[in-house]
Amino acid sequence: MTDLWRNLGKKINELLDYFPVVIILGVRQCGKTTLAKMLRPDWQYFDLERSRDFDFVTRDFEFFIKEHPHSIIIDEAQRYPVLFQELRSVVDRDRKHKNRFLLTGSSSLYLIKKVSESLAGRVGLVELGTFKGNETYISGLPDFYKIFYKDLNHATVDFLKDLEPEISHDQLMQAFLKGGYPEPVLEKDERFYDVWMENYIQTYIERDIRTLFPRLDLVKYQRFISMLSGLTGTIINRSQVGRSLDISEKSIRDYLQIAEGSYIWRNIPSYEKSISKSVVKMPKGNIRDSGLSNYIQGITKREKLLNYPNVGAAFEAFISEEIIKGIQATEIVNWNYYYFRTRNGAEIDMIVEGTFGTLPIEIKFGSMIKQRQIQTLKNFVYKNDLPLGIVINNSDDVQLIADRILQLPATCI
Repeated sequence: MTDLWRNLGKKINELLDYFPVVIILGVRQCGKTTLAKMLRPDWQYFDLERSRDFDFVTRDFEFFIKEHPHSIIIDEAQRYPVLFQELRSVVDRDRKHKNRFLLTGSSSLYLIKKVSESLAGRVGLVELGTFKGNETYISGLPDFYKIFYKDLNHATVDFLKDLEPEISHDQLMQAFLKGGYPEPVLEKDERFYDVWMENYIQTYIERDIRTLFPRLDLVKYQRFISMLSGLTGTIINRSQVGRSLDISEKSIRDYLQIAEGSYIWRNIPSYEKSISKSVVKMPKGNIRDSGLSNYIQGITKREKLLNYPNVGAAFEAFISEEIIKGIQATEIVNWNYYYFRTRNGAEIDMIVEGTFGTLPIEIKFGSMIKQRQIQTLKNFVYKNDLPLGIVINNSDDVQLIADRILQLPATCI
């Protein structure tokens, strides 16, 4: 796997300056190990999935730390949950010593709980996704994300009007089709991509999930993931999904938690701060990598993707993930993402909220926008007295398409 620079590299370096321990979380094969080694090439590396390293670290942790008191990378930390408790005592002996341990983990279900219990105030957490489009095509983080460093205001529109695309439309569509798992995407071999994806799915189910949840019915869970890939970018009706799969609603709730905890799926909560009393409160969600979602749906060619009945929802999920990855790479803290929908069908695809303000975003697959398509967005902007609402689509130009509503090409995101 190549050592291409990742958007999160600068942020991780800063966290290491602030904390003795930093943990990079994310789905398997998204590049956590490669990034950790690239950021700290001289540090000693231990992989807890290698039996020799696991035995050395866990057999006598006090001895291990005497030999390696700092400057170590520990990969797949969730394999040894006691590690976080052990590190707490090590860190507390010298709280002023920063930049000591860099860990990675590919499951947040148990790991986050243990980190919160043992390393609160001592650890920096960062979530790494698969490649964002600009990373695949070796360009910088788009300037779009600079708007989140200040309060959103009418001057933001003037700044956004000058945005230039970071990647081409063809590159954007390729990223939408193939996703961002570094190894198969960078290999640029169709056969290798198919084989890699097929093995990845099997490994995820048969090894990762089996190890974490030995009592789980893997056949039912695999059917669930397959159905979930077709629901990406939509509101999830748990009881309806349960009936389709002949599984209880409680099991669907558990399966969603497992999928999210292993970074395959992202739950997006409803925006409940609205003055509307008819807001839908069911969760919406995305398969985090569009390539994985497409592959499970049997979509491996661009033509098939363009003719996919749910291409609009899939594109919405893809762009939502691109935006989330982009903001995660900034220094912005205390921000959240939501979706908005009322019972009568009024909907806004994404609402980003933080110290910068509130930014509603509508995502469209096409390049032409009709005013009726953005009526809910306009109403939301006016009712909440917001300076700006954004429509992201496959247009070529940044354009003000209504009062306080700006169209942005997806290539600028």
